[in-house]
Order: sequence, then C-alpha cells, then structure tokens
Amino acid sequence: MDMKHRAFSLIELLVVIAIMGILIAIATVSYSTIQKRARDSRRTTDLKAIQQAMEQYHADNLSAYPGACSGLSTTYLPSGMPSDPKTGIRYDDDTLSSCGADLYCFCAPMEASSGNTTTDCFGTLGAFYCIRNVQ
Repeated sequence: MDMKHRAFSLIELLVVIAIMGILIAIATVSYSTIQKRARDSRRTTDLKAIQQAMEQYHADNLSAYPGACSGLSTTYLPSGMPSDPKTGIRYDDDTLSSCGADLYCFCAPMEASSGNTTTDCFGTLGAFYCIRNVQ
C-alpha cells in the first residue's frame, strides 16, 4: 500500500489557517458592534425612564421640575438614577445634565451612531441622545 498521499500539504494547512483568521476577525468586529448597539439601546431606555420620571414629578408638584438633576426621589425612579452602561457615570452628573425648576436636559454620548449628530445640553456637537422637558 502506498501511504504517502494521505497527508495534508503545507499549502493546504496555511490556506485553512488564513481562512480561520479572517473568520475570527470578522466575528470580533461584529461582536464589538453588537455590544455598542446594546449599550446605546440601554442608554436610550434609561433616558426615556428619566424623562417619564421628570414629567411625573412636574405633574405632581405644581408644574415645577426638581430644580436639581439629582432631585428625583425613589418615588419617581424606584431603582435610583441610572448610570451609563460603559462608564458607570450617573446621568445626573454635571457633565451629562442641566436642570432647573422650569427645564431639564439629560444627554448620553452614543457609541454606534450612524452619522446622526446633535448638540448636547451644553451646545457641544456630536453623537448624543438627549431628552429635554416636554412642558
């Protein structure tokens, strides 16, 4: 029996390794993009919850907002003020929000923006998702 034709050649092994490397690189980039979009979705949900809480406070307190961004009690946000899922900074931090008795603004920088730009609470142009007073 002739057994010398049963092994893979060096070229065949290199081609398989190259293909595996390309597939791993594509999977890594896709996973990173999915993580960014998931964090952006959480930011959007958190800010909408803050907006609902601020508007409920406004309805309950003679048409006035808390005055300070951290002025919402657990009555309006039972789990407390949410934080950014990547940095851990609370949304009532002075760098992400601006509040007064008659207005409020909360912004979060978005990671997976699709070219959408807006100004944050302080007029900085960038990829932000912001909520502002409705009343």
